[in-house]
Amino acid sequence: MRAARAKVQAGKMYSIDEGCAAVVSTASAKFDETVEVAVRLGVDPKKADQNVRGSIALPHGLGKNVRVLVFAKGDKAQEAQAAGADFVGGDDLVEKIKGGFFDFDSVIATPDMMAQVGKVGKLLGPRGLMPSPKVGTVTFDVGETVKSVKAGRAEYRVDKAGIVHASIGKASFGKDKILDNAQALFQALNRAKPSSSKGVYLQAASLSLTMGPGVALDVSPLRT
Repeated sequence: MRAARAKVQAGKMYSIDEGCAAVVSTASAKFDETVEVAVRLGVDPKKADQNVRGSIALPHGLGKNVRVLVFAKGDKAQEAQAAGADFVGGDDLVEKIKGGFFDFDSVIATPDMMAQVGKVGKLLGPRGLMPSPKVGTVTFDVGETVKSVKAGRAEYRVDKAGIVHASIGKASFGKDKILDNAQALFQALNRAKPSSSKGVYLQAASLSLTMGPGVALDVSPLRT
């Protein structure tokens, strides 16, 4: 950690290009560390119209195997299976989840299955797994959505402190791919700016690896 911190200049606000290069250079773990972004937004999460949430298909994906569970029936269940979903079902999945089954990373549901999903909403919600129209995981287009999620989508949601946390790839991607993914995320956040948000929207941001120090970014050029 001391060696990694020595590679990051304390107090410096890095450009996004410099920041991506710096964060990749701090890799030191024996595993392929995840690159994380933390962004402080000028919103009030207590207001429903300022609860920023969404997802973005990253240019280079996330670099990990995403296990997808789909609530669907009939033709849509077959479509999900053909697209590569790991688990597909309805009430059977509800019972498994009630029994403690959480071996999945993302949940997709067709709108007609949301009544069943609601039965385990209190279990999925706190884990950030509840499907939502806002992030495109409540849809009849399950085939394309499964493929998109498996390829790597960054989901973002502002927390109670007004901060968004998101993964944008692996250290092994290198600077250029991480830069592409980071820029895609910031563009998505700018598009998601609530019309009721006043003042500075993108207030601060930093990059870090799973086991590395934070790299502060200059967000001024990213506010467009």
